[in-house]
Amino acid sequence: MEGGMTPKRPTGAGAFPATVEPSGTTRPDPAALYAALDLGTNSCRMLVAQPKGSQFHVVDSFSKSVQLGLGLEATGRLSRTSMGRTIQALRICQDKLRKHSVARMRLVATEACRRASNAQSFIEGVRRETGLSIEVIEPEEEARLAVVSCAPLVSVRTEQLLVVDIGGGSTELVWIDLTSVPRRDRPRAIMRLHKGFRPAEGSPFPAARVVDWISVPLGVATLREQFDDVKNDAARFALMSWYFEENLASFSPYAKEQKREGFQIIGTSGTVTTVAASHLGLRRYDRNRVDGLRMTSDQIDAVIRDYLTLGPEGRRTDPRIGRDRHTLIMSGSAILQALLRVWPTDRLSVADRGLREGLLYAQMSADGVLEDSRD
Repeated sequence: MEGGMTPKRPTGAGAFPATVEPSGTTRPDPAALYAALDLGTNSCRMLVAQPKGSQFHVVDSFSKSVQLGLGLEATGRLSRTSMGRTIQALRICQDKLRKHSVARMRLVATEACRRASNAQSFIEGVRRETGLSIEVIEPEEEARLAVVSCAPLVSVRTEQLLVVDIGGGSTELVWIDLTSVPRRDRPRAIMRLHKGFRPAEGSPFPAARVVDWISVPLGVATLREQFDDVKNDAARFALMSWYFEENLASFSPYAKEQKREGFQIIGTSGTVTTVAASHLGLRRYDRNRVDGLRMTSDQIDAVIRDYLTLGPEGRRTDPRIGRDRHTLIMSGSAILQALLRVWPTDRLSVADRGLREGLLYAQMSADGVLEDSRD
């Protein structure tokens, strides 16, 4: 990738380093690097990774709170200041892509760029300033990729799965029925959803059935902005949680009398991982301890009550929450609390993974460079 040039996003086996088979055909180079960039309402995140077995090994990463959607609720536009902050972050991403000579990548934007009236001019400005081509994806693809990222955390005993991705500008929920899939194949069936929520005609593999999905245009940043004028901390939290629950009225496939043994909720977001880190008492974040942790609803409620007791100033100085998260943790907690009211469950699986990981899995699976993706 030459400096100043828009990186091409190649497709197909011959679009990046390949190995020539004895038959004369080519296959993707398993040592090639892939990149995934997620430009959300609040954060800009990127991973550079290499396929490794059925997973991938992260070579480099980047994460920064850019607050791209700050003020969007009021104006319907991305502000000049927010766009400037974001372009500075994207320049760092461009440097990393050039440094690692990444040829295979997907760079995507989500809710803020879907909603802003000046999003197209912003994306054109990004291309001029950084050489990066950002693609705005639809809510269904965002939801699908979040689900794919969680495949390694799906239990073989899971029959009904709810994946919740709490973002900055929107929250995606996907309900999946796995009862027709053999137990040992359930995580792999989730991975296959990168091809779409509707199974391909004539597929020989048992399919995960997507019962329902929804993208609620409320995330930690947009929900907070909706109630920014409410000064009382506890009242603001209660109103946010109630308002989010109201927006879930059209999505309720779960029957409360349904047995819980085969029911799994996976939560993926900064909110969920922060709540988990607080529960563990981590003063320094440790992904290995958080990713895959199972928390009870009582444990989650205890952490949220603690956040409320701390108040805004206490949360600002709490090392478990972090400087980039303290202003948004209560709106995220309000969403999480509403979800657990609607779908009471004994356990929630914590996923420190999301759109970036889903983008990587989807690219690598499509290219056949993961051990379990060649089917």
